[in-house]
Amino acid sequence: MEKVIITAALPYSNGELHLGHLYSTYFPADIAARFFRLVGKKVIFVCGSDDYGTPILIAAERAGKTPEEYIKKWWEVQERDFKSVNVDFDLYYHTHSKENRELAQHFFLELWKKGYIYEKEVEQFYCEKDKKFLPDRYVIGTCPFCGAEGQYGDNCEVCGRTYEPTQLLNPRCAICNNPPVLKKTLHYFFKLSAFSSKLKKWIEENKNLQKDVKKYVLKWIEEGLKDWDITRDISWGVPIPLEKGKDKVLYGWFDNHLGYITFVLKVCEKLGIDGKEFWNSSKIYHFIGKDIVYHHYLFLPAERMAEGNFKLPDFIPTGGYLLLEGKKFSKSRNWYISIKDFVENFESDYLRYYLTSISARSQKDANFQWKEFEEKINHELIAIIGNFIHRTLTFIWKNFEGKVPAPQTFDEKDKEFEAELKKFEKEYFEKMEKLEFEKALKTILNFCIKCNQYFQHKEPWKTKDKNCLYLSFRAVKKVVSFLYPFLPKLTKKLWEILNFDFPIEKSLKEVEVANHSIKKPKIVLKKIEERKILEFIKKFSPQSNDLKI
Repeated sequence: MEKVIITAALPYSNGELHLGHLYSTYFPADIAARFFRLVGKKVIFVCGSDDYGTPILIAAERAGKTPEEYIKKWWEVQERDFKSVNVDFDLYYHTHSKENRELAQHFFLELWKKGYIYEKEVEQFYCEKDKKFLPDRYVIGTCPFCGAEGQYGDNCEVCGRTYEPTQLLNPRCAICNNPPVLKKTLHYFFKLSAFSSKLKKWIEENKNLQKDVKKYVLKWIEEGLKDWDITRDISWGVPIPLEKGKDKVLYGWFDNHLGYITFVLKVCEKLGIDGKEFWNSSKIYHFIGKDIVYHHYLFLPAERMAEGNFKLPDFIPTGGYLLLEGKKFSKSRNWYISIKDFVENFESDYLRYYLTSISARSQKDANFQWKEFEEKINHELIAIIGNFIHRTLTFIWKNFEGKVPAPQTFDEKDKEFEAELKKFEKEYFEKMEKLEFEKALKTILNFCIKCNQYFQHKEPWKTKDKNCLYLSFRAVKKVVSFLYPFLPKLTKKLWEILNFDFPIEKSLKEVEVANHSIKKPKIVLKKIEERKILEFIKKFSPQSNDLKI
Protein backbone atom coordinates (compact mmCIF):
# COMPACT_ATOMS: atom_id res chain seq x y z
CA MET A 1 0.00 0.00 0.00
CA GLU A 2 1.39 3.39 -0.99
CA LYS A 3 2.01 5.66 1.99
CA VAL A 4 1.38 9.39 2.01
CA ILE A 5 2.16 12.09 4.56
CA ILE A 6 0.26 15.37 4.26
CA THR A 7 1.02 18.39 6.39
CA ALA A 8 -0.51 21.85 6.37
CA ALA A 9 1.30 25.04 7.36
CA LEU A 10 1.09 25.59 11.10
CA PRO A 11 -1.23 28.46 12.07
CA TYR A 12 0.37 30.92 14.45
CA SER A 13 -1.19 30.94 17.91
CA ASN A 14 -2.16 34.59 18.04
CA GLY A 15 -5.49 34.90 16.28
CA GLU A 16 -8.37 33.22 14.49
CA LEU A 17 -8.18 31.90 10.97
CA HIS A 18 -10.04 33.45 8.06
CA LEU A 19 -11.16 32.30 4.63
CA GLY A 20 -7.81 33.14 3.03
CA HIS A 21 -6.05 30.51 5.13
CA LEU A 22 -8.57 27.89 4.04
CA TYR A 23 -8.17 28.85 0.38
CA SER A 24 -4.38 28.69 0.18
CA THR A 25 -3.60 25.79 2.49
CA TYR A 26 -6.14 23.89 4.57
CA PHE A 27 -8.83 23.04 2.03
CA PRO A 28 -6.31 21.79 -0.57
CA ALA A 29 -4.52 19.70 2.07
CA ASP A 30 -7.76 18.16 3.35
CA ILE A 31 -9.01 17.46 -0.19
CA ALA A 32 -5.73 15.69 -0.99
CA ALA A 33 -5.89 13.59 2.19
CA ARG A 34 -9.46 12.51 1.51
CA PHE A 35 -8.75 11.69 -2.14
CA PHE A 36 -5.66 9.60 -1.40
CA ARG A 37 -7.60 7.65 1.23
CA LEU A 38 -10.44 7.21 -1.26
CA VAL A 39 -8.10 5.49 -3.72
CA GLY A 40 -6.69 3.19 -1.04
CA LYS A 41 -3.47 4.88 0.05
CA LYS A 42 -2.31 4.89 3.68
CA VAL A 43 -2.46 8.56 4.70
CA ILE A 44 -1.32 10.45 7.77
CA PHE A 45 -2.58 14.05 7.80
CA VAL A 46 -1.23 16.34 10.52
CA CYS A 47 -1.03 19.93 11.61
CA GLY A 48 -0.62 21.90 14.82
CA SER A 49 -0.26 25.34 16.29
CA ASP A 50 2.97 27.32 15.88
CA ASP A 51 3.46 28.42 19.48
CA TYR A 52 6.83 30.07 19.99
CA GLY A 53 8.28 33.43 19.12
CA THR A 54 8.30 37.07 20.02
CA PRO A 55 4.75 37.95 18.86
CA ILE A 56 3.29 35.39 21.27
CA LEU A 57 5.37 36.74 24.13
CA ILE A 58 4.37 40.34 23.38
CA ALA A 59 0.67 39.47 23.02
CA ALA A 60 0.66 37.39 26.21
CA GLU A 61 2.32 40.22 28.14
CA ARG A 62 -0.27 42.69 26.89
CA ALA A 63 -3.11 40.30 27.76
CA GLY A 64 -1.72 39.71 31.26
CA LYS A 65 -1.37 35.98 30.62
CA THR A 66 1.41 33.45 30.49
CA PRO A 67 2.37 32.36 26.95
CA GLU A 68 0.95 28.89 27.72
CA GLU A 69 -2.41 30.37 28.71
CA TYR A 70 -2.44 32.63 25.67
CA ILE A 71 -1.72 29.93 23.08
CA LYS A 72 -4.17 27.47 24.65
CA LYS A 73 -7.01 29.86 23.89
CA TRP A 74 -6.07 30.23 20.23
CA TRP A 75 -5.35 26.52 19.78
CA GLU A 76 -8.93 25.80 20.88
CA VAL A 77 -10.36 28.48 18.56
CA GLN A 78 -8.40 27.20 15.59
CA GLU A 79 -9.27 23.57 16.25
CA ARG A 80 -12.96 24.56 16.46
CA ASP A 81 -12.73 26.41 13.15
CA PHE A 82 -11.05 23.49 11.39
CA LYS A 83 -13.72 21.08 12.59
CA SER A 84 -16.49 23.45 11.53
CA VAL A 85 -15.35 23.30 7.89
CA ASN A 86 -14.59 19.56 7.96
CA VAL A 87 -10.80 19.82 7.83
CA ASP A 88 -10.05 16.52 9.52
CA PHE A 89 -6.50 16.02 10.81
CA ASP A 90 -5.27 12.75 12.27
CA LEU A 91 -3.58 14.97 14.84
CA TYR A 92 -3.75 18.69 15.57
CA TYR A 93 -0.95 19.25 18.07
CA HIS A 94 1.48 21.91 19.39
CA THR A 95 5.04 22.96 18.57
CA HIS A 96 5.61 23.71 22.27
CA SER A 97 4.90 20.07 23.09
CA LYS A 98 7.54 18.05 24.95
CA GLU A 99 8.06 15.86 21.89
CA ASN A 100 8.76 18.79 19.56
CA ARG A 101 11.08 20.52 22.03
CA GLU A 102 13.09 17.30 22.28
CA LEU A 103 13.24 16.86 18.51
CA ALA A 104 14.32 20.48 18.01
CA GLN A 105 17.08 20.11 20.60
CA HIS A 106 18.16 16.85 18.94
CA PHE A 107 18.44 18.64 15.59
CA PHE A 108 20.40 21.49 17.18
CA LEU A 109 22.91 19.15 18.83
CA GLU A 110 23.36 17.05 15.68
CA LEU A 111 23.99 20.15 13.57
CA TRP A 112 26.30 21.52 16.28
CA LYS A 113 28.36 18.31 16.39
CA LYS A 114 28.65 18.28 12.58
CA GLY A 115 29.86 21.87 12.48
CA TYR A 116 26.77 23.29 10.81
CA ILE A 117 26.05 25.56 13.80
CA TYR A 118 28.58 28.04 15.15
CA GLU A 119 28.80 30.84 17.72
CA LYS A 120 29.14 34.45 16.74
CA GLU A 121 28.97 37.71 18.63
CA VAL A 122 26.49 40.03 16.97
CA GLU A 123 25.14 43.50 17.39
CA GLN A 124 21.48 43.49 18.20
CA PHE A 125 18.96 46.21 18.84
CA TYR A 126 18.45 46.99 22.51
CA CYS A 127 15.72 49.21 23.93
CA GLU A 128 17.15 51.35 26.72
CA LYS A 129 13.68 52.28 27.89
CA ASP A 130 12.34 48.72 28.16
CA LYS A 131 15.74 47.29 29.19
CA LYS A 132 15.68 44.34 26.78
CA PHE A 133 17.13 43.07 23.54
CA LEU A 134 14.76 43.42 20.59
CA PRO A 135 14.75 40.32 18.38
CA ASP A 136 12.67 40.13 15.18
CA ARG A 137 9.09 41.04 16.11
CA TYR A 138 10.14 43.50 18.80
CA VAL A 139 11.46 45.74 16.00
CA ILE A 140 9.41 47.52 13.33
CA GLY A 141 10.79 49.41 10.35
CA THR A 142 11.07 49.63 6.57
CA CYS A 143 11.92 46.54 4.50
CA PRO A 144 15.49 46.83 3.16
CA PHE A 145 14.52 45.03 -0.07
CA CYS A 146 11.21 46.46 -1.25
CA GLY A 147 10.77 49.54 0.96
CA ALA A 148 7.50 48.42 2.52
CA GLU A 149 6.88 50.25 5.78
CA GLY A 150 5.67 48.79 9.08
CA GLN A 151 7.50 45.46 8.66
CA TYR A 152 8.85 43.33 11.49
CA GLY A 153 12.50 42.44 11.94
CA ASP A 154 12.49 38.88 10.58
CA ASN A 155 10.70 38.97 7.23
CA CYS A 156 8.69 41.23 4.97
CA GLU A 157 5.02 40.36 4.56
CA VAL A 158 4.96 42.25 1.24
CA CYS A 159 7.90 40.79 -0.71
CA GLY A 160 8.43 37.64 1.38
CA ARG A 161 12.18 38.16 1.90
CA THR A 162 13.88 37.36 5.21
CA TYR A 163 16.55 39.48 6.85
CA GLU A 164 18.14 40.37 10.16
CA PRO A 165 16.46 42.99 12.38
CA THR A 166 19.52 45.22 12.03
CA GLN A 167 18.91 45.42 8.27
CA LEU A 168 15.59 47.23 8.79
CA LEU A 169 15.53 50.87 7.76
CA ASN A 170 14.24 53.44 10.29
CA PRO A 171 13.92 50.84 13.10
CA ARG A 172 11.92 51.44 16.25
CA CYS A 173 10.92 49.42 19.30
CA ALA A 174 7.58 47.65 18.83
CA ILE A 175 6.74 48.18 22.52
CA CYS A 176 7.48 51.87 23.15
CA ASN A 177 8.13 53.11 19.57
CA ASN A 178 11.50 54.60 20.51
CA PRO A 179 14.59 54.14 18.30
CA PRO A 180 16.77 51.30 19.71
CA VAL A 181 20.55 51.22 20.14
CA LEU A 182 22.97 48.47 19.11
CA LYS A 183 24.51 46.16 21.73
CA LYS A 184 26.67 43.05 21.43
CA THR A 185 25.31 39.60 22.32
CA LEU A 186 26.35 35.99 21.60
CA HIS A 187 24.20 34.09 19.08
CA TYR A 188 24.23 30.76 17.24
CA PHE A 189 24.15 30.56 13.45
CA PHE A 190 23.16 27.77 11.07
CA LYS A 191 25.40 27.45 7.98
CA LEU A 192 22.63 27.77 5.42
CA SER A 193 25.22 28.96 2.90
CA ALA A 194 26.93 25.55 3.07
CA PHE A 195 23.87 23.96 1.49
CA SER A 196 23.55 26.22 -1.56
CA SER A 197 24.66 23.62 -4.10
CA LYS A 198 22.67 20.79 -2.48
CA LEU A 199 19.53 22.92 -2.33
CA LYS A 200 19.96 24.00 -5.94
CA LYS A 201 20.37 20.38 -7.07
CA TRP A 202 17.37 19.21 -5.05
CA ILE A 203 15.12 21.99 -6.39
CA GLU A 204 16.21 21.54 -10.01
CA GLU A 205 15.84 17.74 -9.93
CA ASN A 206 12.50 17.60 -8.08
CA LYS A 207 9.96 17.68 -10.92
CA ASN A 208 7.05 17.81 -8.45
CA LEU A 209 7.84 21.30 -7.18
CA GLN A 210 5.86 24.15 -8.71
CA LYS A 211 7.69 25.79 -11.60
CA ASP A 212 6.48 29.26 -10.67
CA VAL A 213 8.03 28.89 -7.21
CA LYS A 214 11.25 27.15 -8.25
CA LYS A 215 12.18 30.00 -10.56
CA TYR A 216 12.53 32.67 -7.91
CA VAL A 217 13.85 30.35 -5.18
CA LEU A 218 16.74 29.40 -7.49
CA LYS A 219 17.33 33.12 -8.03
CA TRP A 220 17.62 33.59 -4.26
CA ILE A 221 20.23 30.82 -4.15
CA GLU A 222 22.16 32.38 -7.05
CA GLU A 223 22.16 35.73 -5.24
CA GLY A 224 23.84 33.99 -2.29
CA LEU A 225 22.34 32.48 0.85
CA LYS A 226 23.31 34.00 4.18
CA ASP A 227 23.97 32.00 7.33
CA TRP A 228 20.96 32.12 9.57
CA ASP A 229 20.77 33.45 13.12
CA ILE A 230 18.80 30.74 14.94
CA THR A 231 18.76 32.09 18.52
CA ARG A 232 16.84 34.78 20.34
CA ASP A 233 17.33 36.62 23.63
CA ILE A 234 13.84 35.98 24.96
CA SER A 235 12.33 33.59 27.49
CA TRP A 236 9.64 31.92 25.33
CA GLY A 237 11.01 29.24 23.04
CA VAL A 238 12.94 25.97 22.90
CA PRO A 239 15.97 26.33 25.23
CA ILE A 240 19.39 25.97 23.62
CA PRO A 241 20.75 22.60 24.89
CA LEU A 242 24.22 23.97 25.66
CA GLU A 243 25.46 25.32 28.99
CA LYS A 244 26.91 28.42 27.33
CA GLY A 245 23.63 29.24 25.58
CA LYS A 246 21.19 28.27 28.32
CA ASP A 247 19.78 31.81 28.56
CA LYS A 248 18.77 31.78 24.89
CA VAL A 249 16.05 30.03 22.87
CA LEU A 250 15.74 28.80 19.31
CA TYR A 251 14.22 31.07 16.71
CA GLY A 252 10.73 29.78 15.86
CA TRP A 253 11.57 28.97 12.25
CA PHE A 254 14.22 26.50 13.41
CA ASP A 255 11.79 24.37 15.41
CA ASN A 256 8.26 24.96 14.07
CA HIS A 257 8.46 22.99 10.81
CA LEU A 258 10.06 20.13 12.75
CA GLY A 259 6.54 19.80 14.13
CA TYR A 260 5.60 18.07 10.87
CA ILE A 261 7.96 15.24 11.81
CA THR A 262 6.99 15.28 15.49
CA PHE A 263 3.29 15.05 14.74
CA VAL A 264 3.70 12.17 12.28
CA LEU A 265 5.91 10.27 14.75
CA LYS A 266 3.24 10.75 17.42
CA VAL A 267 0.49 9.39 15.16
CA CYS A 268 2.69 6.42 14.24
CA GLU A 269 3.35 5.75 17.92
CA LYS A 270 -0.40 5.55 18.55
CA LEU A 271 -0.75 3.20 15.58
CA GLY A 272 2.09 1.03 16.82
CA ILE A 273 4.23 1.47 13.72
CA ASP A 274 7.80 2.65 13.13
CA GLY A 275 7.46 6.41 12.64
CA LYS A 276 10.86 7.04 11.06
CA GLU A 277 10.37 4.17 8.60
CA PHE A 278 6.89 5.47 7.71
CA TRP A 279 8.27 8.98 7.16
CA ASN A 280 11.13 7.86 4.93
CA SER A 281 9.02 5.47 2.83
CA SER A 282 6.14 7.90 2.19
CA LYS A 283 5.38 10.50 -0.42
CA ILE A 284 5.48 13.76 1.54
CA TYR A 285 3.31 16.79 0.80
CA HIS A 286 3.77 20.09 2.66
CA PHE A 287 0.84 22.41 1.80
CA ILE A 288 1.69 26.09 2.37
CA GLY A 289 0.81 29.65 1.40
CA LYS A 290 3.20 31.69 -0.73
CA ASP A 291 4.24 33.89 2.21
CA ILE A 292 6.39 31.09 3.69
CA VAL A 293 8.11 29.78 0.56
CA TYR A 294 11.58 30.89 1.71
CA HIS A 295 11.35 28.85 4.89
CA HIS A 296 9.99 25.68 3.25
CA TYR A 297 12.23 25.65 0.18
CA LEU A 298 15.45 26.63 1.97
CA PHE A 299 15.47 26.38 5.78
CA LEU A 300 13.39 23.21 6.05
CA PRO A 301 15.28 21.06 3.49
CA ALA A 302 18.68 22.36 4.61
CA GLU A 303 17.99 21.35 8.22
CA ARG A 304 16.92 17.87 7.15
CA MET A 305 19.95 17.53 4.87
CA ALA A 306 22.20 18.49 7.78
CA GLU A 307 20.61 16.11 10.30
CA GLY A 308 20.38 13.31 7.76
CA ASN A 309 17.65 11.02 9.13
CA PHE A 310 14.43 12.38 7.65
CA LYS A 311 13.39 12.50 4.02
CA LEU A 312 12.78 15.81 2.24
CA PRO A 313 9.32 16.65 0.85
CA ASP A 314 8.27 15.37 -2.55
CA PHE A 315 5.69 18.12 -3.05
CA ILE A 316 5.27 21.62 -1.60
CA PRO A 317 1.91 22.77 -3.01
CA THR A 318 1.90 26.55 -2.64
CA GLY A 319 -1.26 28.66 -2.75
CA GLY A 320 -1.81 32.35 -3.27
CA TYR A 321 -3.77 34.92 -1.29
CA LEU A 322 -7.53 35.36 -1.19
CA LEU A 323 -8.94 38.84 -1.65
CA LEU A 324 -12.41 39.94 -0.58
CA GLU A 325 -14.17 41.82 -3.37
CA GLY A 326 -10.78 42.85 -4.76
CA LYS A 327 -9.22 44.01 -1.49
CA LYS A 328 -7.01 42.35 1.12
CA PHE A 329 -8.65 40.91 4.20
CA SER A 330 -8.31 43.35 7.10
CA LYS A 331 -9.85 42.78 10.49
CA SER A 332 -9.01 46.30 11.68
CA ARG A 333 -10.89 47.78 8.70
CA ASN A 334 -13.79 45.34 9.09
CA TRP A 335 -13.03 43.90 5.66
CA TYR A 336 -12.99 40.37 6.88
CA ILE A 337 -14.96 37.12 7.05
CA SER A 338 -14.25 34.83 9.97
CA ILE A 339 -14.79 31.11 9.63
CA LYS A 340 -17.08 31.07 12.65
CA ASP A 341 -19.37 33.75 11.25
CA PHE A 342 -19.50 32.09 7.84
CA VAL A 343 -20.41 28.59 8.98
CA GLU A 344 -23.05 29.92 11.36
CA ASN A 345 -24.83 31.43 8.36
CA PHE A 346 -24.02 29.21 5.38
CA GLU A 347 -23.36 25.55 4.68
CA SER A 348 -19.64 24.90 5.27
CA ASP A 349 -19.33 22.58 2.26
CA TYR A 350 -20.55 25.40 0.02
CA LEU A 351 -17.45 27.33 1.07
CA ARG A 352 -15.29 24.31 0.20
CA TYR A 353 -16.93 24.08 -3.23
CA TYR A 354 -16.62 27.78 -4.01
CA LEU A 355 -13.04 28.32 -2.85
CA THR A 356 -11.88 25.20 -4.66
CA SER A 357 -13.64 26.25 -7.84
CA ILE A 358 -11.73 29.56 -7.97
CA SER A 359 -8.36 28.13 -6.98
CA ALA A 360 -5.42 27.04 -9.10
CA ARG A 361 -2.35 24.91 -8.48
CA SER A 362 -0.17 28.01 -8.46
CA GLN A 363 0.53 31.10 -6.39
CA LYS A 364 -2.16 32.99 -8.23
CA ASP A 365 -4.36 35.07 -5.95
CA ALA A 366 -8.13 34.62 -6.01
CA ASN A 367 -10.99 36.97 -5.29
CA PHE A 368 -13.94 36.09 -3.07
CA GLN A 369 -17.01 37.70 -4.63
CA TRP A 370 -20.43 37.31 -3.08
CA LYS A 371 -22.22 37.38 -6.44
CA GLU A 372 -19.94 34.68 -7.82
CA PHE A 373 -20.35 32.63 -4.64
CA GLU A 374 -24.14 32.70 -5.03
CA GLU A 375 -23.96 31.83 -8.74
CA LYS A 376 -21.56 28.93 -8.34
CA ILE A 377 -23.60 27.35 -5.56
CA ASN A 378 -27.06 27.97 -6.99
CA HIS A 379 -26.35 27.56 -10.72
CA GLU A 380 -23.58 24.98 -10.68
CA LEU A 381 -23.70 22.85 -7.56
CA ILE A 382 -27.49 22.94 -7.11
CA ALA A 383 -28.98 23.45 -10.57
CA ILE A 384 -26.61 21.12 -12.43
CA ILE A 385 -24.96 18.63 -10.07
CA GLY A 386 -27.68 18.50 -7.43
CA ASN A 387 -30.45 18.47 -10.01
CA PHE A 388 -29.04 15.40 -11.77
CA ILE A 389 -28.58 13.49 -8.52
CA HIS A 390 -32.04 14.31 -7.15
CA ARG A 391 -34.02 13.69 -10.36
CA THR A 392 -32.34 10.30 -10.86
CA LEU A 393 -33.07 9.15 -7.32
CA THR A 394 -36.61 10.53 -7.41
CA PHE A 395 -37.47 8.72 -10.65
CA ILE A 396 -36.13 5.43 -9.26
CA TRP A 397 -38.09 5.89 -6.03
CA LYS A 398 -41.38 6.79 -7.70
CA ASN A 399 -41.33 4.49 -10.71
CA PHE A 400 -39.44 1.40 -9.57
CA GLU A 401 -40.32 1.23 -5.85
CA GLY A 402 -36.86 2.48 -4.88
CA LYS A 403 -34.99 -0.29 -6.74
CA VAL A 404 -32.46 0.48 -9.46
CA PRO A 405 -33.85 -1.23 -12.57
CA ALA A 406 -31.81 -3.92 -14.30
CA PRO A 407 -30.63 -2.82 -17.74
CA GLN A 408 -31.80 -4.15 -21.07
CA THR A 409 -29.97 -4.02 -24.41
CA PHE A 410 -28.16 -0.68 -24.73
CA ASP A 411 -28.95 1.59 -27.67
CA GLU A 412 -26.41 3.98 -29.17
CA LYS A 413 -27.17 6.77 -26.70
CA ASP A 414 -26.70 4.35 -23.79
CA LYS A 415 -23.37 3.18 -25.17
CA GLU A 416 -22.24 6.77 -25.69
CA PHE A 417 -23.17 7.64 -22.12
CA GLU A 418 -21.38 4.58 -20.71
CA ALA A 419 -18.28 5.67 -22.63
CA GLU A 420 -18.63 9.16 -21.13
CA LEU A 421 -18.77 7.58 -17.67
CA LYS A 422 -15.44 5.83 -18.22
CA LYS A 423 -13.88 8.97 -19.70
CA PHE A 424 -15.12 11.00 -16.72
CA GLU A 425 -13.46 8.63 -14.27
CA LYS A 426 -10.12 8.76 -16.12
CA GLU A 427 -10.09 12.57 -16.34
CA TYR A 428 -11.03 12.97 -12.67
CA PHE A 429 -8.22 10.74 -11.42
CA GLU A 430 -5.67 12.45 -13.67
CA LYS A 431 -6.58 15.89 -12.33
CA MET A 432 -6.71 14.79 -8.69
CA GLU A 433 -3.33 13.04 -8.80
CA LYS A 434 -1.82 16.27 -10.15
CA LEU A 435 -3.51 18.23 -7.31
CA GLU A 436 -5.45 20.22 -9.92
CA PHE A 437 -8.51 20.29 -7.72
CA GLU A 438 -10.34 23.12 -9.46
CA LYS A 439 -10.01 21.22 -12.76
CA ALA A 440 -11.26 18.01 -11.14
CA LEU A 441 -14.28 19.89 -9.80
CA LYS A 442 -14.88 21.33 -13.27
CA THR A 443 -14.70 17.79 -14.65
CA ILE A 444 -17.50 16.74 -12.28
CA LEU A 445 -19.58 19.76 -13.30
CA ASN A 446 -19.10 19.16 -17.03
CA PHE A 447 -19.97 15.48 -16.67
CA CYS A 448 -23.19 16.35 -14.83
CA ILE A 449 -24.13 18.67 -17.69
CA LYS A 450 -23.81 15.65 -20.02
CA CYS A 451 -25.78 13.53 -17.56
CA ASN A 452 -28.66 16.00 -17.60
CA GLN A 453 -28.57 16.08 -21.42
CA TYR A 454 -28.67 12.27 -21.56
CA PHE A 455 -31.60 12.24 -19.10
CA GLN A 456 -33.48 14.82 -21.16
CA HIS A 457 -32.90 12.89 -24.37
CA LYS A 458 -34.16 9.62 -22.84
CA GLU A 459 -37.27 11.22 -21.26
CA PRO A 460 -37.78 8.56 -18.56
CA TRP A 461 -40.85 10.46 -17.31
CA LYS A 462 -42.52 9.28 -20.53
CA THR A 463 -40.69 6.07 -21.35
CA LYS A 464 -39.74 4.67 -17.90
CA ASP A 465 -36.44 3.85 -19.65
CA LYS A 466 -34.63 1.28 -17.47
CA ASN A 467 -31.27 1.74 -19.17
CA CYS A 468 -31.41 5.47 -18.53
CA LEU A 469 -32.07 5.07 -14.81
CA TYR A 470 -29.59 2.20 -14.43
CA LEU A 471 -26.78 4.17 -16.09
CA SER A 472 -27.81 7.41 -14.38
CA PHE A 473 -27.63 5.72 -10.99
CA ARG A 474 -24.15 4.42 -11.79
CA ALA A 475 -23.25 8.00 -12.70
CA VAL A 476 -24.76 9.32 -9.45
CA LYS A 477 -22.66 6.88 -7.44
CA LYS A 478 -19.52 8.08 -9.22
CA VAL A 479 -20.41 11.76 -8.86
CA VAL A 480 -21.13 11.45 -5.13
CA SER A 481 -17.92 9.46 -4.62
CA PHE A 482 -15.82 11.96 -6.56
CA LEU A 483 -17.41 14.91 -4.76
CA TYR A 484 -16.54 13.42 -1.38
CA PRO A 485 -13.06 15.00 -1.01
CA PHE A 486 -14.62 18.39 -1.72
CA LEU A 487 -17.95 18.10 0.10
CA PRO A 488 -17.46 15.50 2.87
CA LYS A 489 -20.45 16.53 4.96
CA LEU A 490 -23.06 16.75 2.20
CA THR A 491 -21.89 13.67 0.29
CA LYS A 492 -22.24 11.56 3.44
CA LYS A 493 -25.89 12.62 3.55
CA LEU A 494 -26.31 11.68 -0.10
CA TRP A 495 -24.49 8.37 0.48
CA GLU A 496 -27.01 7.53 3.18
CA ILE A 497 -29.80 7.92 0.62
CA LEU A 498 -27.88 5.73 -1.86
CA ASN A 499 -27.97 3.11 0.89
CA PHE A 500 -24.80 1.09 0.40
CA ASP A 501 -23.55 -1.10 3.25
CA PHE A 502 -20.01 0.30 3.15
CA PRO A 503 -18.84 3.81 4.08
CA ILE A 504 -18.38 6.55 1.53
CA GLU A 505 -14.62 6.37 2.14
CA LYS A 506 -14.83 2.97 0.37
CA SER A 507 -17.20 4.24 -2.32
CA LEU A 508 -14.92 3.42 -5.26
CA LYS A 509 -15.63 -0.26 -4.62
CA GLU A 510 -17.24 -1.69 -7.75
CA VAL A 511 -20.64 -3.25 -7.07
CA GLU A 512 -23.52 -4.25 -9.30
CA VAL A 513 -26.26 -1.67 -8.78
CA ALA A 514 -29.10 -3.43 -10.60
CA ASN A 515 -31.94 -4.13 -8.13
CA HIS A 516 -30.13 -2.15 -5.43
CA SER A 517 -32.61 -0.46 -3.07
CA ILE A 518 -32.24 3.22 -2.19
CA LYS A 519 -33.81 5.20 0.63
CA LYS A 520 -36.48 7.82 0.06
CA PRO A 521 -34.82 10.82 -1.62
CA LYS A 522 -34.73 14.17 0.09
CA ILE A 523 -33.21 17.47 -0.94
CA VAL A 524 -29.69 17.70 0.47
CA LEU A 525 -28.30 20.51 -1.72
CA LYS A 526 -30.38 23.62 -1.14
CA LYS A 527 -30.16 27.00 -2.82
CA ILE A 528 -28.74 30.03 -1.04
CA GLU A 529 -31.21 32.85 -0.69
CA GLU A 530 -29.92 36.22 -1.86
CA ARG A 531 -31.56 37.70 1.24
CA LYS A 532 -29.24 35.70 3.50
CA ILE A 533 -26.15 37.01 1.73
CA LEU A 534 -27.33 40.62 2.01
CA GLU A 535 -28.14 40.14 5.70
CA PHE A 536 -24.72 38.65 6.32
CA ILE A 537 -22.93 41.51 4.55
CA LYS A 538 -24.91 44.07 6.51
CA LYS A 539 -24.11 42.40 9.83
CA PHE A 540 -20.49 41.34 9.38
CA SER A 541 -19.08 43.49 6.59
CA PRO A 542 -20.93 46.82 6.59
CA GLN A 543 -18.28 48.49 4.43
CA SER A 544 -19.41 46.30 1.56
CA ASN A 545 -23.08 47.30 1.80
CA ASP A 546 -22.87 48.90 -1.63
CA LEU A 547 -22.15 45.51 -3.25
CA LYS A 548 -24.85 44.40 -5.64
CA ILE A 549 -25.85 40.76 -5.40
